[in-house]
Amino acid sequence: MSPAAKTAGDASAAPRRVRRDKVEMWFDPMCPWAWMTSRWLLEVEKVRPVRIQFSVMSLAVLNEGRDLPPEYRAMMDKAWGPVRVCIAAQEQHGDKVLEPLYTAMGTRIHPGGEKDFDEVIARSLEDVGLPATLAKAAHQKKYDAALRRSHKRGISLVGQDVGTPVIAVKDTAFFGPVVTPAPKGEAAGRLWDGTLLVASTPGFYEIKRTRDQGPVFD
Repeated sequence: MSPAAKTAGDASAAPRRVRRDKVEMWFDPMCPWAWMTSRWLLEVEKVRPVRIQFSVMSLAVLNEGRDLPPEYRAMMDKAWGPVRVCIAAQEQHGDKVLEPLYTAMGTRIHPGGEKDFDEVIARSLEDVGLPATLAKAAHQKKYDAALRRSHKRGISLVGQDVGTPVIAVKDTAFFGPVVTPAPKGEAAGRLWDGTLLVASTPGFYEIKRTRDQGPVFD
């Protein structure tokens, strides 16, 4: 075989790169249902040609000015810390740090059941190798403008009467899905196919039933 023929054969044998659609998900680290959805999407990424990009939204921003029960209001006051740190990390280290930082925070908050958000933030930054100084952002309002912009970009796609998560792919955006436990493997892919089908149907708005269990972290 000539060198030219061998080169041509090698090129034809090279695997073709699969084009992956960007799927953007807006999250708040403290939301257990967003956590379940994010774990599902990471499974979808394994079985469908998609690439997940995480962005930050804020339940504290969403609930500003609303009449909330005292316990929930106290939770919203605490919720500023993790999202500010996510925004600060994104600004200083790029979009790529959001997924590992969110995973570290969410693992501690949800399966781990940790309630001290300052400790969660400090340990999560350590887990992913980000500077410990980023923890100061939790109590600094200077990151709120960027946080509000990120939140607005996501919520504007679906309206004010929903929460986190928000998902956008191509020209389709929707809230949810709310699911527990997070499907894995091909089951995750089938749920993605169905969700995308109904969400992309013109005039379709809602499917819902009463939740009879809380998040199942497995």
